[in-house]
Amino acid sequence: MAVAKEIMGCCSVVEMSSFVSSSKVLLNHGFRQRNQLLGRPAVGVAPATRALHLRKVVRQPVAAVSEDLMKPAPAVPAEKAVKFKVRAVLTVKNKNKEDLKETLVKHLDALTDKIGRNVVLELISTENDPKTRAPRKSTPAVVKDWSKKTNIKTERVNYTAEFTVDSIFGELGAITVTNKHQKEFFLESITVEGFASGPVHFPCNSWVQSKKDYPGKRVFFTNKPYLPSETPAGLRALREKELIELRGDGKGVRKQSDRIYDYDVYNDLGNPDKGISFVRPVLGGKEIPFPRRCRTGRLPTDTDTHAEGRVERPLPMYVPRDEQFEEEKQDTFADMRSKAVLHNLIPGLTACLFADKQDFKMFSDIDSLYKDDSKGRVHDERLKKLPLPPKVIDTIHESSQGIFRYDTPKILTKDKYAWLRDDEFARQAIAGINPVNIESLKVFPPVSRLDPEIYGPQESALKEEHIAGHLDGMTVEQALERNKLFIVDFHDIYIPFLDRINALDGRKAYATRTIFFLTAPGTLKPIAIELTLPPSTPITRSKRVVTPPVDATSDWIWKLAKAHVCSNDAGVHQLVNHWLRTHACMEPFILAAHRRLSVMHPIYKLLDPHMRYTLEINGMARQTLINADGVIEAGFTPGPYCMEMSAAAYKNFWRFDLEGLPADLIRRGMAVPDPTQPHGLKLLIEDYPYANDGLLIWASIENWVKTYVDYYYPSSSVVVSDRELQAWYSEAVNVGHADLRHADWWPSLSTPDDVVSVITTLIWLASAQHAALNFGQYPYGGYVPNRPPLMRRLVPEPTDPEYTNFLNDPQRYYLGALPSVLQSTGFMAVVDTLSTHSPDEEYIGERNHPSTWSGDAEIIEAFYEFSAEIQRIEKEIERRNADSARRNRCGAGVLPYELLAPSSEPGVTCRGIPNSVSI
Repeated sequence: MAVAKEIMGCCSVVEMSSFVSSSKVLLNHGFRQRNQLLGRPAVGVAPATRALHLRKVVRQPVAAVSEDLMKPAPAVPAEKAVKFKVRAVLTVKNKNKEDLKETLVKHLDALTDKIGRNVVLELISTENDPKTRAPRKSTPAVVKDWSKKTNIKTERVNYTAEFTVDSIFGELGAITVTNKHQKEFFLESITVEGFASGPVHFPCNSWVQSKKDYPGKRVFFTNKPYLPSETPAGLRALREKELIELRGDGKGVRKQSDRIYDYDVYNDLGNPDKGISFVRPVLGGKEIPFPRRCRTGRLPTDTDTHAEGRVERPLPMYVPRDEQFEEEKQDTFADMRSKAVLHNLIPGLTACLFADKQDFKMFSDIDSLYKDDSKGRVHDERLKKLPLPPKVIDTIHESSQGIFRYDTPKILTKDKYAWLRDDEFARQAIAGINPVNIESLKVFPPVSRLDPEIYGPQESALKEEHIAGHLDGMTVEQALERNKLFIVDFHDIYIPFLDRINALDGRKAYATRTIFFLTAPGTLKPIAIELTLPPSTPITRSKRVVTPPVDATSDWIWKLAKAHVCSNDAGVHQLVNHWLRTHACMEPFILAAHRRLSVMHPIYKLLDPHMRYTLEINGMARQTLINADGVIEAGFTPGPYCMEMSAAAYKNFWRFDLEGLPADLIRRGMAVPDPTQPHGLKLLIEDYPYANDGLLIWASIENWVKTYVDYYYPSSSVVVSDRELQAWYSEAVNVGHADLRHADWWPSLSTPDDVVSVITTLIWLASAQHAALNFGQYPYGGYVPNRPPLMRRLVPEPTDPEYTNFLNDPQRYYLGALPSVLQSTGFMAVVDTLSTHSPDEEYIGERNHPSTWSGDAEIIEAFYEFSAEIQRIEKEIERRNADSARRNRCGAGVLPYELLAPSSEPGVTCRGIPNSVSI
């Protein structure tokens, strides 16, 4: 409590005063940012290990004294009720950029504000008036000085309103806002001063629409959490009314100004009106199970009434108004799109004008795409060949070291040729951007789970003789018993699609299996790769095993086999582990939270920062990334079958109960339960950077969630009787994941521990899991040979017509198997954008309004302790990355593992854990 009171007290001047324009203060690790703003030394934080004794109390609003606080009303007998004045301070966030129409409307609002078309507020008590049986209310009050502050250019502007309130008004519980202007405005927060209990805080963070778009009154509740059963009488009807409005009626086309959350299937990825090649199946339903997405209500296409009409850029895709990117995030995306155009300009012109420049001929051709390439003169020579005026070429040449070239991917910064080494190929399976597919090998040879009548023999072509010479003197049986063998197995997910993939123009793929051996120093080495083609292929070619090289020819064959493994890996990473498991499967839980949990609900407040921007980024993905002929189809091997592959993984693999980190590690055999070990697990690979760091983050989230949940749910009966909580989880499962709702693996939600498990898993997926899978995409994949997203040639056989060409120029054959120049640069532009942190990112351990997001002081203190624990984890990760005994993250040419380091600067940093799936 002492920590919370000290922090809240020193925050009050910044966050609660009506004379300070900025109210958005993010808690930075160790409170550095906050204390710099306050101009005072850092406040000490109790260690997270200190016991935090929380008890159920009558919770009061967190008080903070404003320097301008009005004198509270004197206590008077009830029979002599008098009126007194209180004041509200509204913090409104300005737009940095306005178009002409917005500017004109703003000035028109300033004029009409003077004649009564203004912003009106009304205070609502937690108590009902015994006479009217309706909540007590203040007299309406008009926001002052709106017209005078129209031209203020600061990021935030504070406005005030004064109310007259009866002394019998009671505790303030809500405030209504009516916007009679023509223009919406972003209301960040309201602080009401003058009540005897101290300032009352309203975290708003919402767009308030004009009456022409939203005729009703917007209602905002105080920061005081209430379980449904605890809701004061004066707020019950408002609480239910707000949820009803957010759910909508499931009808009509949604407008950009709407705040309605509803479900629909993925029937908007194709565009049948453009032709048969743009037809895509509906994802979601009995035929192709898939999670639900946010409903837009758009009219169907002319060709197919089951397909929703498309909205193409630059027109926006509907998501509820408060889910849309804020201006700073929009600007970041716009800048990245501009960079992508400039980066692709020269390669695109060159490839279009010169037929022999469509493929990379030498590795130096790839090197010339980057800023600090010493062979940039190759790039510059191409400029001179372009049919452009000399002045234009000179201008481009002068700028080519900057805007026209890509930043060097991190994989090249410590050792330019590290990607070629087998140990680096293996290291990335546990410390790269897809460290969640590797499994402990329990049976050799591995066996498929697919139907042999459809997909051919289940047996692998791998034999003991393929790997016996690479086991440091062990037999295969001994290596299995000692947990020395591991596998990355993409066989079952690719085989059902290979016939169709390999029939595509310029796409060739195998279903791969890779066997790794755990060496004595704790590193992995690849010892065999199985390349499988579909059963329709002649039997002599359907299964092939490639082993480490013994001569020049086998060395190039081995390189090509590894490239096919990486291409398989890139597809599964993007379509399954990244898109499906963190983006798509989170969306139903977010929709249900907005529809069924009041903003007053403690669990809503806990989840709120972990839902930021996810609906918007998913909507943008449906518009430009995962749609027919979109970026994903153009850039990855499965092409038009990408989303069907994602849906197959959802049907056959995804299980919510195994999405938490400990359960996933056990499922993959990478850990075994061991109560004597930290986190209750023993890792089979001790130096497994993703798991090592991930377990620290998981435990800190779990401890924070447990503290929070135990505070509000002292018993199972409270959990079961919480109708909003039960409705949220039931709807997320039965509607949002309707196609899997009958699965017997869904966790129950009957005890406090159940709530802790479910919420911890959701926060883990939205924050750390997504970060681990996303923010290394350009640092590792920006150099296409390291992780080719697609392949265009199979590994040559001696009987192939191309085999002679392969022998004569293996490098050219290898580069010809990789994506073309335009495919590569297009992919690089996308992963560059996806790997970028926006300046407005909020990282784990941070919150908007850190001291006032909740009205419970004990919870605020617990949150600060959680934040301090995150800071300690960051320092531990730094220590591990400097530990030479950890060879999978420290060594000559070895990249440190920072994808689970919590904080980051803006840009492409290969580190940082945002609170939510925000990119």
